[in-house]
Amino acid sequence: MFSYVDPSIRAQLSAKHQLVDLDQEGREIAAGGQPYLSVLGPVTIPRLIHGREVLLEWYPFVRRMELTQVLEAASQVTDGASAAFRELLHTNMSVNSVFALPGFRTADEPLVRVHSCCLTGDIFGSMRCDCGPQLRAAFEQMLAAGSGAVIYMSGHEGRGIGLWAKAITYLLQDAGQDTFQANVSLGLPEDSRDFTDAAVVLRYLLDGRPLKLLSNNPHKRQDLERGGQRISEVVPLISGITEHNLRYIRSKRDKGHSLPGDL
Repeated sequence: MFSYVDPSIRAQLSAKHQLVDLDQEGREIAAGGQPYLSVLGPVTIPRLIHGREVLLEWYPFVRRMELTQVLEAASQVTDGASAAFRELLHTNMSVNSVFALPGFRTADEPLVRVHSCCLTGDIFGSMRCDCGPQLRAAFEQMLAAGSGAVIYMSGHEGRGIGLWAKAITYLLQDAGQDTFQANVSLGLPEDSRDFTDAAVVLRYLLDGRPLKLLSNNPHKRQDLERGGQRISEVVPLISGITEHNLRYIRSKRDKGHSLPGDL
């Protein structure tokens, strides 16, 4: 649905190579082919990083799911299958983004952070998690390294449960549950995030070159490599630990995240 572009505008953007359709291997496909992702850009985004103005290159990307396909899927939903339909909508209504430093597409082993959307931490400034500080630190480490990009996955709030459910889990956590138990108490997965699309767009932008992954989560490396993106090194990202999120961070460490034992 979000991938719809007026045909005349699509033609203009395609002619300038500002709108590209990709297959599941991250390869460009010609008009008339069956696209998996559409990628726009680059769009210039000026941003201050550590007091320095940087002209980031923004590449929004979206799964190609048109309204007619959603309506067709909805007509086939039977009683008891509504969860599958919600998953279809959730997966295909997220517009994700790459925010790249200049020169990213030709860099050797650039530093890449695949960052799950966290409205409470990234925007509201909540200290219940370490997401906001991690996002800021990622841009600073990439600038210091000389190359890199943040892949911002917009459909990943609360490890995939959405903002409303996330708010409920906070109340459950206040009552004693950890962040993973709270998801399960709502009948939701501990972690339903999918990094497949990040792997596809990275394979396109880097043309098969490896990257250094800025992450403490081993599942991100596994998902990206399963999607065909090569990773030469994993670089830890420890930032924003406070008394308010210590229990949350310890819970992530208990689930296998690479975090120090002396938190």
